[in-house]
Amino acid sequence: MSVWEDLQGQAPVVGQLRRAAAQERPTHAWLFTGPPGSGRSNAARAFAAALLCEVPDPDLRGCGVCHSCRTAMSGSHADVSSVTTEKVTISIEEARELVKKAQDKPSTGRWRVLIMEDADRMQERSTNVLLKAIEEPPPRTIWLLCAPSPGDVLVTIRSRCRPVGLRLPPVQDVAELLVRRDGIDPEVAADAARSAQSHVGVAKRLATDEGARQRREKIVRLPLSLRSVSGAMKAAADLVALAEAEAASSFEARDAEEKAALLASLGAPESGTLPPSMRSQVKRLEEDQLRRAKRSKNDYFDRALTDLLSFYRDALVLALDSGTDLVNESLRAELEAFAGRTTPEAILSRMEEINEVRRRLVTTNVAPLLAIEAMAVSLL
Repeated sequence: MSVWEDLQGQAPVVGQLRRAAAQERPTHAWLFTGPPGSGRSNAARAFAAALLCEVPDPDLRGCGVCHSCRTAMSGSHADVSSVTTEKVTISIEEARELVKKAQDKPSTGRWRVLIMEDADRMQERSTNVLLKAIEEPPPRTIWLLCAPSPGDVLVTIRSRCRPVGLRLPPVQDVAELLVRRDGIDPEVAADAARSAQSHVGVAKRLATDEGARQRREKIVRLPLSLRSVSGAMKAAADLVALAEAEAASSFEARDAEEKAALLASLGAPESGTLPPSMRSQVKRLEEDQLRRAKRSKNDYFDRALTDLLSFYRDALVLALDSGTDLVNESLRAELEAFAGRTTPEAILSRMEEINEVRRRLVTTNVAPLLAIEAMAVSLL
C-alpha cells in the first residue's frame, strides 16, 4: 500500500511526483491545481509523505508503510505543517505563522514541508507575506500550495512554483476507490460517482448519506417545475433551502461538539452565567464558526448550482445526440422530453446564466436568494 493509491486517474501526476521525490534536491515550491474533487490536497500530502519516506531506495519512496509515511498522511508528522481554512479567507496571521514555521530546521526528516491547501483564499496582504518566504526559502524547506487553477494565485507566487496539474478522475476510477477504500456497494458507488461528476468527496457523501442523495435529487428536478414566474420563485426558494439544509447538516453537530469541548476544557459551570474570561473565548469560537458557516454555505450553493447544471448538461447531450453518458441517467425520460421542447442554443444560454450566478456568489456580496430568484426566472 503506497501513498499514491488514492490518487485515482492521476497517473501522469503520480509519475511526476515520484520522480521529484527521488531527487536529491527537488524544487522548493510547488503549485497543485485542478478542479474541486480532483484531489489537490491529497496529492500534496502524498508528495509530502514521499519526500519524508524512510525507504533507502529513492525510487520506492512513498511506501505508505514506514512511520514517516503514515504520520505524514495522517497529519501528525513533526516536519509537515499544513494550513487549511474553513473560513472565507486565509488570514494574514495564519500566513505569518506558516512562514515562521518555514524557518525551522527539519526535526526528524530530510525536509520541512509546508502545505497550504487553499492558496486561492489568501488576500493580497497574506500573499505578500508568503512571497518572500517562497523567494528565499531555507535550504531544507519545501512549499506545497493548492488552488483550483494557476489564475487563482498571484503571478508573483505561481512564477516561483513548479506546476502540478490534476484532472477529475474517470467515474469508474472514483467508484472503484469508494468500493476499495470505504467498502461501499459497487452499484451504489457507481451511481454516487456519476452523480458527483467524479468529485471524490461528494461521491463519498452521496454514497453514505441518504439525506444528501434526496436533496440532490430535488435540486436536479427543479427545472421540471419551472413553468411560471411564481413557480420559478418557489423553485429558487427551494434551492436555497436545500443548500442551506445541506450546509447545516454538516456543521450543526460539529459546532455543538466544539463548544461543549471548549467549555469542558475551561472548566465552565454547568449552569449560570459564564465569567468574562470564558465568555470572550466562547465568543471567538462562535465567530470562527460563523465564518466557517459562511464559507460552507457558499460552497454548498456552488455545489447545488453544479448539480443543477448537470440537468442542462444532460439535456444538451440528448439534444445534440452526442452519445455521451448522462450524469442523471434515472431522469432520462424527463430529460428527453425537455430536450425535445427546446434547442441546444437555449440550453447553453441557461447554462451560462447558472455559471454567472456561481461567479457572483463567490466574488460579490449578493444575497443568494435574490441572485437565484433572478436566475430561476431567466431559466423559464
